[in-house]
Amino acid sequence: MIRHIRHAAVFCALLLLALLVNATRVQVFQARPYNENAANRRLDIARYGQPRGDILVGGKPVTGSRDTKEQLRYERTYTDGPMFAPVTGFASQEYGTSLLEHTQDGVLSGADPMLSPFPLWNDVTRARNPGGDVVTTLDRAAQRAAYRGLAGRKGAVAAIEPSSGRILALVSSPSYDPAALSGNDAGVARSWDRLNRDADKPMLNRAARQTYPPGSTFKVVTAAAALDAGVITDLDEPTRSPAPYTLPGTTTRLTNESDGCVDLSLREAFKWSCNTVFAKLGVDVGVRDMAATAQAFGFNTGLRVPFPVARSTFDTTLDRAQLALSSIGQYNTRATPLQMAMVAGAVANRGLVREPYLVERTLRAGGSTVGTAGSRTVRQAMQPSTAARLKELMTQVVTEGTGTNAAIPGAIVGGKTGTAQHGLLNSGMPYAWFVSWAQADTDLEPKVAVAVVVEDASEARGDITGGGMAAPIARAVMEAVLNPS
Repeated sequence: MIRHIRHAAVFCALLLLALLVNATRVQVFQARPYNENAANRRLDIARYGQPRGDILVGGKPVTGSRDTKEQLRYERTYTDGPMFAPVTGFASQEYGTSLLEHTQDGVLSGADPMLSPFPLWNDVTRARNPGGDVVTTLDRAAQRAAYRGLAGRKGAVAAIEPSSGRILALVSSPSYDPAALSGNDAGVARSWDRLNRDADKPMLNRAARQTYPPGSTFKVVTAAAALDAGVITDLDEPTRSPAPYTLPGTTTRLTNESDGCVDLSLREAFKWSCNTVFAKLGVDVGVRDMAATAQAFGFNTGLRVPFPVARSTFDTTLDRAQLALSSIGQYNTRATPLQMAMVAGAVANRGLVREPYLVERTLRAGGSTVGTAGSRTVRQAMQPSTAARLKELMTQVVTEGTGTNAAIPGAIVGGKTGTAQHGLLNSGMPYAWFVSWAQADTDLEPKVAVAVVVEDASEARGDITGGGMAAPIARAVMEAVLNPS
């Protein structure tokens, strides 16, 4: 009898051991596959079982959470959703996250281990931290001015603080309300389908994720390259530039929008945006130095703010004719509005390019700091003396050239207009560009640099200009930063 009891005890011990082994296999070695299984609702229930942290602009939240009393309890809400959508992105129970909602999801959802009060605390207690907050660099007044300035027209605005790289405004139009995607009901699916079918692409962040031919605004880069390379030593000397200019190795003749560009000095050619002068300057500088200068400004390099920004490009394998066109922002030169704001910012900041950023710091639910932006990459895009001369040229564009619509009383404003051709045989409606910087008379340095592009200007094709369409929007943004209410 004792022998049978002993056998039964050993058998029960083996069963217990097998149970422990299987539990270890499931909870340790197969935990991730089970957690990531689409049929496992526990993570989603826990994720949406508490309010999400907020994204802050000017110390005030532009996001929130709504208690639905359902299994996935809290849905995301947005204040002025369309205005801030190019920054916040969406947080959807059905379609995931985008932009800041995506890159800062760990903090906002409470999953980031840095939110724990003590190391490994959550691993022991199995608790979930309250969602933390994300403090952005945006200037609410500048964002509003940019959004209202575009007024629904297809286009984008980017504004930065030149000395630090802080992004002050990032607007894309047309936009959408991220709240339409927050839940998981049939209405959300309809909104998703409608937004993705929309030919105007309202969910596209044109300010950071769409590239355009920059047109004549790229002449800032070409002028910097010419000055740094010593091709131009005197702003007022004739440039020996014919008009029209025959592209090297071709019979194609490049012309100007206005007369009087023959042999103009760099000062006058910049003021009146003479294509022939800058095309020839680019050829004289050469591909290597033009490409090096463009890269110093940020072209052909990767950028995250913290979500990834589309790469702005300047081709490094050009013949001389293609280089001439690329030097006036055409051919296959492409740039995001954020990149062109960086170009203007470098001029304003003594030739230094500060890498732009959008998140100032992250906070725990109680308000204590989790992380800060930290130091940012700095590049010397051009010599300080070159930047000083370009500031002079850009200022004259606004005081007496093509950018007078950007002038602000009581402030020094520099700018550059651009009208970019695109499409097959340049058949598309031209893009109207304006890049600029501004400082109040009482400031020691420029406070803001702006880039504006308008894709679908309503005027007749011949009347579409950066000075007429984009400069007033840039002025409104700069005024909002210089004169905070």
